Amino acid sequence: MAKIKPRKVRKYGKGARPCKRCGQYGPIVRKYGLNFCRQCFREVAVG
Repeated sequence: MAKIKPRKVRKYGKGARPCKRCGQYGPIVRKYGLNFCRQCFREVAVG
């Protein structure tokens, strides 16, 4: 059995913070402390 390394804790960059809604790492909208990914932001936004 191979040893599995624990996930590296990142302080900056893409993997630094997850989306509050879906947990995805990537393009995060942080303005006003929203912390939603781009897709969740569009779903929640009032049209």
